[in-house]
Amino acid sequence: MTRTKLACALIALIALTAAIAAPAFAADAAAAPKGDAKAGKALVYTCGGCHGVTGYFNAYPNYHVPRIGGQNYDYLVAALTAYKTGQRNHPTMRAQGESLSEQDIKDIATYLSSITAK
Repeated sequence: MTRTKLACALIALIALTAAIAAPAFAADAAAAPKGDAKAGKALVYTCGGCHGVTGYFNAYPNYHVPRIGGQNYDYLVAALTAYKTGQRNHPTMRAQGESLSEQDIKDIATYLSSITAK
């Protein structure tokens, strides 16, 4: 078998394996509990002071504060974790993130991602 045919066969095998395994991984991810929305709701009481005000601009630095209700769960977890670890640099959000456990972050993300626009 030539190298080209061998490479093509290997790529086809990898693609087939991925196609077979993908639904199983997706089902596991969908079935995995994300967090407790009720606990998350209790934790976000301070968030609305900035994130719940339409058109609000934060003074440090001067930028528009995004609405977080209804945001994607995975994005919220990634953002809060990045603030917690210092990968995102904003003093207020860093202080908020440092005070949160991993479970707190999951709970907050579960609650916020469950909110729908009215």
